[in-house]
Amino acid sequence: MTKLADILRRVIDTHGPLDIGQFMALCAAHRSAGYYHRRETIGLAGDFVTAPEISQTFGELLGLALAAFWQECGRPCPIALVELGPGRGTLMADLWRATAGVRGFHEAVRGVHLVEISGSLRQLQQQVLRGLPLVFHEDIAELPRDLPLYLVANEFFDSLPMCQFVRTARGLQERRVTTDASGRLAFVLDPRLLPSSTLVSVGLDAEKVEEGAVVEIAPAREAMIADLAARIAVQGDLAYVIDYGFDRPQWGDTLQAVARHRRVEPLAMPGEADLSSHVDFAALLRATAGSGIRRYGPLAQGIFLRRLGIETRLAALLARATPEQAAELRSGVARLTEPEAMGTLFRVLAMVGPRGGVPPGFEKEEAAG
Repeated sequence: MTKLADILRRVIDTHGPLDIGQFMALCAAHRSAGYYHRRETIGLAGDFVTAPEISQTFGELLGLALAAFWQECGRPCPIALVELGPGRGTLMADLWRATAGVRGFHEAVRGVHLVEISGSLRQLQQQVLRGLPLVFHEDIAELPRDLPLYLVANEFFDSLPMCQFVRTARGLQERRVTTDASGRLAFVLDPRLLPSSTLVSVGLDAEKVEEGAVVEIAPAREAMIADLAARIAVQGDLAYVIDYGFDRPQWGDTLQAVARHRRVEPLAMPGEADLSSHVDFAALLRATAGSGIRRYGPLAQGIFLRRLGIETRLAALLARATPEQAAELRSGVARLTEPEAMGTLFRVLAMVGPRGGVPPGFEKEEAAG
């Protein structure tokens, strides 16, 4: 068992079973034993890889998309360039390099704002992004409120806490984490019943949810996207949210844990495995309705990247690549765009402020209702 498992057992012994959201939050951010306070989490030496680690084209195209939108908005100055959960700093490094030739864009940036809770990752980001005007934040509440935001959140929302409920013969019950007779962490159902209106609130027909089905609700995600939308409505200008998930209400257990590039049981390695779950983009849209912004998507990542010109960028890189580099470049782009890889599972949501038009990568008719 892990160090955090011992801590969790003591918490459960004192306060009773944890809901799934509490469990995820402690696993991620516990100050002495949480996952994101470890040194190596992302990349080949870590537990998983994200799109920026797979291909440089990902960060480059996002950067050029932000810069093109900035030009369309009249080149506002100053602006805040923001990334939520910047990982190893790879995306921002590629974004910054790709936009170096956009006249005035770097000069307009009043701080590269990184929302990052991990001290070890901050150190790595400082090394990778040396020379950039970095500003670190613990929470989005600390982001500047007097500047237009040009924001990217890639694989950020999937790691935020969510709760699980199970439709049983008795009704709807919350799934929690407790300890069994041997002291191991185990799932348990809260005996208290919840009203069926809980399902209706997330867009599900209570009559159609099967017995035994797991329903996930993520208030933390909805609160954060609502906060971002409120900021974009007042400050402008554009936010791209990219993650894996689904675009219509559904049920199913999507809680997953990954360690050393392999799936493990979610309760097996608390604090030493990455915990995440699929993002309900329909819930994000509900949370941002009436915020005063325009929303586009969610759009399949493969379509989005092709529209931004990933194939053109790949051709330019192949023109000066060695055979080994060319094979790696083609493989990376295929992994990002092909339906059987990340092209369909991952989706993109754009939020646009009052002075912006259709964001790069989207079409006018893809505005959310």
